Amino acid sequence: MKVNIDVNEIKKILPHRYPFLLVDKIVDEEEKKIVGIKNVTVNEPFFEGHFPEHPVMPGVLIIEALAQTCGVLVLKRPENKDKLGYFAAIDNARFRKPVFPGDTLRLEVEVTKYKTKIVQAHCVAKVEGALAAEADILFSVIER
Repeated sequence: MKVNIDVNEIKKILPHRYPFLLVDKIVDEEEKKIVGIKNVTVNEPFFEGHFPEHPVMPGVLIIEALAQTCGVLVLKRPENKDKLGYFAAIDNARFRKPVFPGDTLRLEVEVTKYKTKIVQAHCVAKVEGALAAEADILFSVIER
């Protein structure tokens, strides 16, 4: 289902803030699927050191953006209000294409297992339809 959840709504769900909030908006959401967008700009603080002459978005931050997108889906559920998601595992992470300033990351997440305190999801990040990264993530839902 097409939705438009902007960054102000995302900030009501996630605890992350600049410079670590890595989801700009949510454009699609179903019960177990969500799609977020991250507009990658040259002004991102990580580009200053990664790499000054050839800026590339660090792969771990792409994975973090995927996890935050998943967090929006899980943490907006009424039973998870005011809770946090902590990484428990990252499996099968693969980086297929570098992400550069000016790219728009499409963050696609599908929850594959959801229990009261554990969430597992398969995540893919795409740029212009091309696979940039993918991973299976596991995180714990905990009290603040």
